[in-house]
Amino acid sequence: MKKTKSIVLIGLGLVLILVAGIYLHNHQAAIQEDDKKVTLTYVEWASEIASTNVVRAVLQERMGYDVDIVPVSASAMWQSLTTGDSDGMVGAWLPTTHEEYYNQVGGDVDDLGPNLDGTKIGLVVPEYVEIDSIEELNDDADNFQSRIVGIDPGAGIMSATEDVIEQYELEGFALVEGTGATMTATLADAIRNEEWVAVTGWTPHWKFAEWDLKYLDDPEGIYGGDEQIHTITRRGLREDMREVYDFLEMFYWSPEDMETVMSWNEEEGADPYESAKRWIEENKEKVDEWLE
Repeated sequence: MKKTKSIVLIGLGLVLILVAGIYLHNHQAAIQEDDKKVTLTYVEWASEIASTNVVRAVLQERMGYDVDIVPVSASAMWQSLTTGDSDGMVGAWLPTTHEEYYNQVGGDVDDLGPNLDGTKIGLVVPEYVEIDSIEELNDDADNFQSRIVGIDPGAGIMSATEDVIEQYELEGFALVEGTGATMTATLADAIRNEEWVAVTGWTPHWKFAEWDLKYLDDPEGIYGGDEQIHTITRRGLREDMREVYDFLEMFYWSPEDMETVMSWNEEEGADPYESAKRWIEENKEKVDEWLE
């Protein structure tokens, strides 16, 4: 009888060891799977759609990670890094456009520095428009249909434009909210009909390759000078995902690189991720430098 009990106990012990082994294996596999998941947030500007998908393509196609990209407002993009809901983003326009957001959360995130130099924001008009400065807008409010065509209300360029309207006393103008897509559609319609239109604009953007455009001079300097686009990550990413952190720290490209991807994305039926995969395939040498 004792021998039978011993055999049963040994059997149960082996079963428990087997179950524990399966559990630990599955648990370790789950941890490893989680270690290969990355979440990036971005604002749906043409520029950030391009850059975020290129980063996603490198992480997935070259580094083997599973990447979620989540479109959000500018405010939510910054806040998600402080809460740990996202791991990083490559669309921080500094020092002017996202200054307010950076001042709010800058102490709780890691700034990996610029990934692109030579950006600019301001009011953009077609080249044929016969004024050259924001100061001249009031005299031609009727020609502009008394509006400045903007993008999503949470964007830094929108708050800067509100300051422009106030500081330049553009009392005859209203700032129209929308999206990057509605802004460019309005611009296209105006140009097609040779009408005057003023829109919120930024460089790099594919619209400058598509049409002859110009920035209106900003004598008060409200839009600031040249900017940079920075890469920002959540605190702790360096310790949790060193390989991802190192790549994001090395990621750097030119306005011409970005505009190439943006122009591909404007082609009929284009898929931003496929455009990104095409770019990294055609620029292996630069991608290799990011991954050294």
